[in-house]
Amino acid sequence: MAVWDNLTGQADAIAIFRAAAQRVPSGVDTVKADTGAIGSSVSTVESTSMTHAWLITGPPGSGRSNLAFAFAAALLSPGTPDGDRAAARQVDARTHPDLSVLTTEGVIIKMESVKEAVARSQYSPSVGRYRVVVVEDADRMVERTSNVLLKALEEPPERTVWILCAPSEADLLPTIRSRVRTVRLRVPSVADVADLLVRRNGVDPIIAELSARLAQSHIGMARRLATSAEARARREETLRTALGIRSVSSAVNAAARLLAIAGDDAKAITLELDAAERDGMLRSLGVEAGQSVPPGLRSQIKALEDDQKRRAVRSLRDGIDRILVDLASLYRDVIMVQLGRERTVINLELLAELRAASAAGPPAATVATIDAIAVARQRIQSNVAPALALEAMLVSAIRRPQ
Repeated sequence: MAVWDNLTGQADAIAIFRAAAQRVPSGVDTVKADTGAIGSSVSTVESTSMTHAWLITGPPGSGRSNLAFAFAAALLSPGTPDGDRAAARQVDARTHPDLSVLTTEGVIIKMESVKEAVARSQYSPSVGRYRVVVVEDADRMVERTSNVLLKALEEPPERTVWILCAPSEADLLPTIRSRVRTVRLRVPSVADVADLLVRRNGVDPIIAELSARLAQSHIGMARRLATSAEARARREETLRTALGIRSVSSAVNAAARLLAIAGDDAKAITLELDAAERDGMLRSLGVEAGQSVPPGLRSQIKALEDDQKRRAVRSLRDGIDRILVDLASLYRDVIMVQLGRERTVINLELLAELRAASAAGPPAATVATIDAIAVARQRIQSNVAPALALEAMLVSAIRRPQ
């Protein structure tokens, strides 16, 4: 099985990376400052040549990280652009000796993590053709941290390859953008995402299509909706709560309920993972189940708990943002109904409610609500209290039946 088989909707980008991985390493080209970005439709000789630094951009859920690790597996496999099973399994488990992964479960990537990745990038490959460093969410680096990475990109070791992932080139410093070769991903179709869920996760085709449509082709969210009836129920409650706002007081109550829904969703994601991590650490430290932690080991448990708290904060913020994305799809549907475009509706299961909402106000009011959702997302990213941002946004969603 090729490492590219679990990807979907990115045939042109896969062709670029597959051709690059096929080239025999005889030193890796360095990207010059005037190198242009590669669109997913380009297939020239230069675009498929190997270089020391790549940037994969695309909207959330387009599969940036999946493609980055597939490319890493192909680079770390001996002489085949489709990867071998042994290397692919090691990359999937993040245990390949020539692979380093720079990521974060917090809000930002720490300076110490970048320095460690840069130090590892200086090592020669031990078993593979290259040493590969994958940077997930490269947009989560502050400027000082990005400058540490920049130095590594300016003077790359001969056979080290950096693969950065970010939503867009604008999320990175111009100096970094000038030293990477960019491949832009497109949004996969609903059919492509549904097919992937059926093939990879064994999901029922009807649930797969529903989840892919409701997630608007976001692969990660589609998978979560497809594999969790509770997640689908929470999403539906979110939309019905917004449609039921009739006054300022109901808007305030709705904001509180949406925060609770985001919290429940975040806990569902993190609690099981937290428990597994703690149990794994206790086993590695030789502490039996139910046994108290010796004082000398408590600092390690405390460090794990601090990391888990940071992950919980990010998970909650991501959950709130997902709710706002879902609300944007809801009011996008309302305006489609108002304009007589019902065939393009995303939330088909709420069509009757959408028709009622479309009759409760003019299209201009719907557009104002969509704008308010965008403002709320910006405010929360700027550390405005989520409750206040949601309340201000939901006031614009007040509709009184005609």
